[in-house]
Amino acid sequence: MTTAAKFTHLLATAALVTGTAHAQLVDNPDWQESAVPPPPAYDVKRALQIEMPAYMTLKFGIDPKTIVITPDGVVRYVVLGWREGGGTVNAFYEGVRCATAEYKTYARSADGAWRLVDNPDWKRIDDRNSIYTYELSRQALCRGRAPRASVTDMVRELKRPEILLN
Repeated sequence: MTTAAKFTHLLATAALVTGTAHAQLVDNPDWQESAVPPPPAYDVKRALQIEMPAYMTLKFGIDPKTIVITPDGVVRYVVLGWREGGGTVNAFYEGVRCATAEYKTYARSADGAWRLVDNPDWKRIDDRNSIYTYELSRQALCRGRAPRASVTDMVRELKRPEILLN
């Protein structure tokens, strides 16, 4: 086999493997979410703010120590919401599935105590009731239809919202 033929074969094999892995996350009707651990501890002081549209009065941030990319392609995290000057912070333990542009809320907290959501279900990220999830996935968690390569990459993108690399 010539060098050019070997190279072409290698590229075709790589495309097939990549396509298969991508299809398992996106098109696999047998996909199952991995077991969801209990909500992690969070610290408001660590929150990295999510850039939100100017009309939003609520502020949102994510505790970077809570971000986890699971083998099934779900990114789990704790997002925090508050009003400027207000003392109340709401926390949401969520997961984003970049492959299908969906999110799920597992638990909520308004006083530091987690309350699990009964029968959490996947919802569209572009649902207008979750603008912060849309912004978070666009700015930091997802790169197209896959999670960014690492939590470090996600945190880097949150720290420099003026350079949104999708």
